[in-house]
Amino acid sequence: MRGAAPSSHSLLALVATILLPTLALAADLPPGFVRLADIAPGIRQDMRYAGSHNFVGRPVAGYESPVCWLKREAAQALAATARDLEKRHWRLVVYDCYRPKRAVADFLAWAGDAADQRTKPEFYPRTPKSRLFALGYVARTSSHSKGIAIDVGAESLDGVGEPKPLDFGSGFDLFDETSWTASKTVPAEAAVNRRILVAAFAAHGLVNYAREWWHFSLAGPLGAPAYDVVIREP
Repeated sequence: MRGAAPSSHSLLALVATILLPTLALAADLPPGFVRLADIAPGIRQDMRYAGSHNFVGRPVAGYESPVCWLKREAAQALAATARDLEKRHWRLVVYDCYRPKRAVADFLAWAGDAADQRTKPEFYPRTPKSRLFALGYVARTSSHSKGIAIDVGAESLDGVGEPKPLDFGSGFDLFDETSWTASKTVPAEAAVNRRILVAAFAAHGLVNYAREWWHFSLAGPLGAPAYDVVIREP
């Protein structure tokens, strides 16, 4: 004997059971944001502020998962740039994407703590910590919190052995004039790599910050709101 046909209420309950986890997951992102892994899975994510290899020396407030979130337009521009650079056998590596406002506050608190100099040898060996604001290395607000900025490097996929980091003349988040995009103190190969990176991003509307060769932001949406949603994945 066949069972009775399910009522409309039971069907609605079944649909809700299936959809609610998905809707809840989508609601975790700020409005208009996407996960980079869904747009460009070939870009490697090395989210430095979710770990301890960064200038603060510990996981930063708001980074509970090591994943890249961006506004859709920024993610699409990044994906297009990555496709262009694949022709050079380059693979992009992102270090930071969306940054919650509480992370910016965490940076400010760190910068104001003169006693904490643990990371100075790697990240600001020649720059006094007290000068990081004045020199533009640490800011009170960030386009990252709007989901329109990316910190990125690249590695070579030449088909021989493991991927090799490309030389850009300085490490990510080195607070030093060596990191200025047009610095004349870096080797010729690094200078060429920086120019290639800047041109590739500019072709898709992503503008470089002159004091950080790795920082690019989407030109245009200056009025975009900043968010403080914690980066958290199930």
